[in-house]
Amino acid sequence: MKKIAYLLSLMMLFTAFAPAMAADKKEKEKLELTAEEKERMTEIENRVDEIKAMDFSDMSKAEKKEVKKELKELNKEAKQLAGGVYISVGAIILILILILIFA
Repeated sequence: MKKIAYLLSLMMLFTAFAPAMAADKKEKEKLELTAEEKERMTEIENRVDEIKAMDFSDMSKAEKKEVKKELKELNKEAKQLAGGVYISVGAIILILILILIFA
């Protein structure tokens, strides 16, 4: 029982300090995009602007769902073009638990 309480308190400690540690990071250097990537980014931005200008009250539920799905795909593509590796909080907690178990 003490071991479980210790692990839970340790997990809470890491989750409490994770945002504070992330805020201490200095600004990342911007990667230079190629001409094709810049062109694709402008296409994505233009499409997002078009979607923002749409009137959603006239759309059916299925059409709204399709637009939402398209926006999510555009967001993922824009993040990939910008570069970087993203790890979710759940993945970090899982990694910490595995380290604690096998350490």
